[in-house]
Amino acid sequence: MKKNDKIYIAGHRGLVGSAIWKNLQKRAYTNLIGKTRQELDLLDQQAVETFFEQEQPEYVFLAAAKVGGIVANNTYRADFIYENLVIQNHIIHNAWKYGVKKLLFLGSTCIYPREAPQPMPEDSLLTSPLEYTNEPYAIAKIAGIKLCESYNLQYGTNFLSVMPTNLYGPNDNFDLEKSHVLPALIRKIHLGHCLEENNWEAVRSDLDQRPIEGINGNSSTDTVCSILSEYGISSSPFEKGDQGGLKSKVSVEVWGSGAPMREFLWSEEMADACVYLMENVDFKDVISSPLVKGDKGGLKEVRNTHINIGTGKEISIKGLATLIKQIVGFKGELVFNTSKPDGTLRKLTDVTKLHELGWQHKIEIEEGVKRMYEWYQAKR
Repeated sequence: MKKNDKIYIAGHRGLVGSAIWKNLQKRAYTNLIGKTRQELDLLDQQAVETFFEQEQPEYVFLAAAKVGGIVANNTYRADFIYENLVIQNHIIHNAWKYGVKKLLFLGSTCIYPREAPQPMPEDSLLTSPLEYTNEPYAIAKIAGIKLCESYNLQYGTNFLSVMPTNLYGPNDNFDLEKSHVLPALIRKIHLGHCLEENNWEAVRSDLDQRPIEGINGNSSTDTVCSILSEYGISSSPFEKGDQGGLKSKVSVEVWGSGAPMREFLWSEEMADACVYLMENVDFKDVISSPLVKGDKGGLKEVRNTHINIGTGKEISIKGLATLIKQIVGFKGELVFNTSKPDGTLRKLTDVTKLHELGWQHKIEIEEGVKRMYEWYQAKR
């Protein structure tokens, strides 16, 4: 990519898209295009085609998607499969139709089977059943991989697919119903810490910034306590603190047993990996990798050309919650609700292909969580 090439970042305000935008700016790219949902509805086929016809972007980062945690994925199953299929179909098809030089499609490691080998190599795709709770979303993302592969093979396009592990970072979603586990835990434990310090100003400020089911900082104390309790942030009557002040005994609920292992990647590093691949790697480089399966019975089969992006390291949900508790300074109790689903027990990526292509992560989980909490506090 040249510094003045026209680059469209679909989903430029989201966790990944905003990080890609920032990374491109840092690298002195000057011709970036981003459209809000109000400006361009990606579910509208005609609107998307008109955009490509008029703007003629040369490079596309497809970071737009409907995303959410285990509750949202399992509750809004039709929305997750329909909206993601439609968005990626519209963008990928029009990228081919209007001659985009290179496209990078972002998926998720939930594409892999529930019982995939650990760490999960790219060639474990479609080898056994998926995790049920996010199956619709995963199927949509698998379709996106196959769409990119198919356009490349039939039309000679240069479309890459990357499958990031669990991401976290600036502009994350902290909605307690729909967010992923790490931002949800940061917010819940932060609010728990505010309650135990009797810091109602901070609690109300948080709710003004991010209301919960319409409850904001102007609501009564009883109403605020009630909604927080519904989301597992519970306080008992006040007791005297160490310095004679009033403090409250607080507990924060964590879904599941805490045993599942998860891998987390700082979103700005994910962005760096994406831009690196767009600058340095083409589809022909991926299919020439010995990690991509080739000839079978005289027939050239090109499969699993997607690239895992992650750290290759993991932490338990209990370990993550304990780490966040320490960084936030929360003294209360973490309660693991085993009546709630754990989801897949392990989801560790095999990042051999990514390392082979020349990129590795630098930010470890301890530093990342500290950065994340600092960002969250600055945005209250």
